[in-house]
Amino acid sequence: MTEHAVSRESFAARIWRKTLDGAGVKVGLAWVALLVFAAVFAPFLANSMPLLMSKNGVISAPVLQYLSVEDTWVLATFFIALAVYRLRIGTAKRILLFLLGSALAAVLVNLFVKPPVLVIYDDFRSAAYTEADWRIMPPIPYAPTDYLRDLGSKGLEAPLVTEGHTHLMGTEENGADVLSRMIHACRISLSIGLIASGIALLIGVVVGGLMGYFSGIVDMLGMRLVEIFEDIPTLFLLLTFVAFFGRSLYMMMVIIGVTGWSGYARYVRTEFLKLRKQDYVQAAVASGLPLSSILFRHMLPNGVAPLLVAVSFGVAGAILSEATLSFLGLGVVDAPSWGQMLDQAVKSSTFNWWMAVFPGGAIFMTVFAYNLIGEAFRDAIDPKLSSKAGVNT
Repeated sequence: MTEHAVSRESFAARIWRKTLDGAGVKVGLAWVALLVFAAVFAPFLANSMPLLMSKNGVISAPVLQYLSVEDTWVLATFFIALAVYRLRIGTAKRILLFLLGSALAAVLVNLFVKPPVLVIYDDFRSAAYTEADWRIMPPIPYAPTDYLRDLGSKGLEAPLVTEGHTHLMGTEENGADVLSRMIHACRISLSIGLIASGIALLIGVVVGGLMGYFSGIVDMLGMRLVEIFEDIPTLFLLLTFVAFFGRSLYMMMVIIGVTGWSGYARYVRTEFLKLRKQDYVQAAVASGLPLSSILFRHMLPNGVAPLLVAVSFGVAGAILSEATLSFLGLGVVDAPSWGQMLDQAVKSSTFNWWMAVFPGGAIFMTVFAYNLIGEAFRDAIDPKLSSKAGVNT
C-alpha cells in the first residue's frame, strides 16, 4: 500500500488491515465463518427429509415444508444482514436498519410460517419418499432429533459401525446422529455468545460512558455498582435460576449478559475519562448538543477500539458458560448442545470417546478462535506493540 493510500485510510480500516496481518486471526475467522454457515443452513446440511425430489413427475421440496419458525427467521436474518452490509450508508444506520429488518422478519415469520406440529422421521424412510423418480438428500441424511427407532438403533455407537448406516461421528445415547446434532448445536453456541455479549455490551457502554463523562460522585457510585456485579458468581446464579424457573436458553442469555457488563464498563470509563477533555468534546458541549449525542456519537466511536478485544473474549466466555451448564445436565432440553453431548462421554460404565472428542473439540476450537481474534485486535490497537513492530522492521 502506498504512503498516500495509507494517509487516506480511516482508523477502522487501518485497524482491520493490521488485524488481518496475522495467520492466527485468519484461522479464527475461518472457524467462526464455518460455524455461521452451519448455523444458518443447518436444516439443509443435516436432515432426514429430501431437499428436493420428483415422484410421478411432480417436483417437491419436503425440507421447506418442515422448516420451523426459528429456521426461517435465521435464514431471513442472514440475508437481511448481507443486504444491509452492501448498502453504502453509515455504520449506525446499518445497525438500525438490520435490527428493524430482523424484527420485521420475526413478526412475519411468526404470522405466516406454520410447520407441522409433529414430525415422524420414520416416514421419510418409507416408500412414499424412497421410491421416487429422483431425490436429493442433505449431506448428513439424519435430523438431530431423528432417533432411528425404525432402524433398531441402540444408541451410543462408535463412528462407522452402526448396522449398515454411516454415522461419521457415531450416535448419542438416544440413537441420533452426532454429526447432525453438532451442526445444529452451532446455533446455540453462536446465539448465546453474541446475544449475551450484546446485552452486556449495551449495559457496559451506557454505565461506563456516564461514569467516565461525569466522573465525581457518578463515577464513585458507578464503580461501587461495578464491583458488586463483579463479585456475582455467574455460574451459581445460573444454577439457582435453573432450579427455580426451569431451563431456558433466553434466561441463560439474559443472566450472562446482565452479570457480564462490568468489564465493558471499565473499558469505556477509562476511555471516556481520557476523551472528555479533548477539544472536539468541549466544542460539542459548547454547541449545546444533547448528552446522548456527545457520549455515543462523538466520544464512543473514538473509544470503541479496546471494546473489540473485550467483546471477543466475552463471547468465548459466554459460550463456555453455556457448555458448562449443559455438561452438568442443566442446559437446554429440546435443542442439541455441545456441552450436553460432552456429558454423555461418561454416562455409561465405559468411556465413549467420540462423545468427548467431537463436542469437546468444537468447544475448544470455538473458544480458541475467539481468543485468537481478540489477541489480533489487541495487537492491532495497542500503539506500543505497533511501534515495536516498526522498530524491528
